[in-house]
Amino acid sequence: MTLTRRALAALAASAALPARAQPGGWDALAARARGQSVAFHAWAGDERTNAFIAWTAERVQTLHGITLRHVRLRDTGEAVARVVAERAAGRDTGGAVDLVWINGPNFLALKQQGFLMRFAEGLPSFALVDAAGKPATVTDFAVPVEGFAAPWRMAQIVFLHDGDRLPAPPRTMRAMADWAAGHQGRLAHPTARNFLGATFLKQALFELTPNPAALARPAGPGLADATAPLWAWYDALRPNLWRAGRQFPENGPATRNLLNDGEIDLMVSFNPAEAAAGIAAGLLPPTTRAYVLDGGTIGNASFVAIPTNAAAPEAAQVVADFLLSPEAQAHAQDPAVLGNPTVLDLARLPPAARKLFDDLPRAPGALTPAELGRPLPEPHPSWMTAIAAEWERRTSAG
Repeated sequence: MTLTRRALAALAASAALPARAQPGGWDALAARARGQSVAFHAWAGDERTNAFIAWTAERVQTLHGITLRHVRLRDTGEAVARVVAERAAGRDTGGAVDLVWINGPNFLALKQQGFLMRFAEGLPSFALVDAAGKPATVTDFAVPVEGFAAPWRMAQIVFLHDGDRLPAPPRTMRAMADWAAGHQGRLAHPTARNFLGATFLKQALFELTPNPAALARPAGPGLADATAPLWAWYDALRPNLWRAGRQFPENGPATRNLLNDGEIDLMVSFNPAEAAAGIAAGLLPPTTRAYVLDGGTIGNASFVAIPTNAAAPEAAQVVADFLLSPEAQAHAQDPAVLGNPTVLDLARLPPAARKLFDDLPRAPGALTPAELGRPLPEPHPSWMTAIAAEWERRTSAG
């Protein structure tokens, strides 16, 4: 069943707000937000995500009279640098960044400096978030979020393969290196300057390091010992990668193109529905399938945050709340749109809102929650920073 936008809007308007939302206060905030413009700084490397943001802009304009402008980023660090520079120059209001898609080291940097608003708990839809069942919605890379950001979609590492060309893919990172040695050039991962490439390495670190529990703490004096098995594994793997590990795709969509073109047989993705969404959009062969490793894979939530010097903080909160609404969450989970699992607890939704999710199509290549399993937690941001820097050093040396 596909609902029209009018029907979706009616559902959103009729749904009762959770008790914690304090409707009077929220209504007043929403009234102030009407007519404001929000500069949403977000990574623009995936056209499906760009299209979802454009759809969001249409909906918040229709529902709330807010103009949402997507400031397209190559890297989230661009927005972080802008906020830091403005604050250093004494610009405490009227900043250029109203809302930012942020995770990991970038979130930690702004949170530690006190440059983020604490707003998430006041959003009406935040009470619907499955914080207990999906702890990544309140902890970002082992750092407590504490309301300084709001989740808007779930992600988990999966590996994609063409079921015809590779019917039995490797199920561990160790086995992946062995498989690559016998199938040279048929595996690719993005550059570790990209979050997906760095996460590919973190996934291997989880499996190979002697003490995975230490990854929840900041990387310290034991960094070299903890990562030594990773680099031994990677030194053996790299010559067998696509283009002998001398070049790397820029990001996930570029890697997906290689799989679609038949240049590789195996790739990493951070979207559990990457195969289903790619098939639906004609971006991947119908025989593409996704799977997780035997020991599980890293998962997290994507967050949006509001800098303390935002020019339109009220409207930014309304947009963040809309991203958490059943309407937006169901739209994002549609395999033909993004396919990202919802951050919401479906058991808390009224029947009409729950039906939005129940009526989503079941697409080829999609994984069930049982098949995904419980995700592994993200390491502390310092591990990602250290791994990306070491990868850069090693690959730059030839």
